Amino acid sequence: MELGKPIAIGNTAKIYHSHNKIIKVFNDFLPDTESINEANKQQYAYTCGLPVPEVFDVTQINGNQAIVMEYVAGDTLGDLLFKDKERAEYYMDISVDMQLDIHRIIPNPEVIEQMYDKLSRQIKSVSRLTQQQKTGLLKKLDSFAYESKLCHGDFHLYNVMKTDDNVVVIDWVDASAGDVRADVCRSYLLYSQVSRELAEMYLRLYCKKSGMGRDEVFQWAPVLAGARLSEHVATENSERLLKMINDSIS
Repeated sequence: MELGKPIAIGNTAKIYHSHNKIIKVFNDFLPDTESINEANKQQYAYTCGLPVPEVFDVTQINGNQAIVMEYVAGDTLGDLLFKDKERAEYYMDISVDMQLDIHRIIPNPEVIEQMYDKLSRQIKSVSRLTQQQKTGLLKKLDSFAYESKLCHGDFHLYNVMKTDDNVVVIDWVDASAGDVRADVCRSYLLYSQVSRELAEMYLRLYCKKSGMGRDEVFQWAPVLAGARLSEHVATENSERLLKMINDSIS
């Protein structure tokens, strides 16, 4: 099938707009279950009533896994902010309201992966961590008590789209059932990678709207830093992640 040029390229897939649908074609190094797992998470969020693109099919295109989903016309909040930085707090405020809506949902454990399992697996896989560091992080992970809620896992302005009359949340591959404080901490880490100012704005708005304390969020930082190292993101500063880990378990 000829899809033309991708409209976006990520670490694990290319995104195409074809025949008024979005087609996500996965890279060939991923597990065979990658597309169906992501599609199930996204479709589950859709059935919960969240503004999420509907999944139409999970298939193979030119030998690669692919998801065919609803096309949503609009711009990401990240793109809109980039064009008009003076409205940064306005766009961030919209995104926080959307994340709070996600965090109100109690997920079905048969559909949504457990955050504990996901983070444990990631931490154990990191070659840069010593066994002592891994043991310390896993012990810290074991210590958290929480009510399991739906967490997006990669929530930031570039995964929220603004349409004419709504906002739509995309990219559900990292969704899990877990602690919303961890989801907030993950978002903070992603923002602080590029802008401390934006990260602080995000956290201030979320804590104000939710009543959550900053310390509640940051207790998750070393565990999430360890898991983040497993992703091998080229733009991430691994040294800052290692410092978070070492400061917490030394």
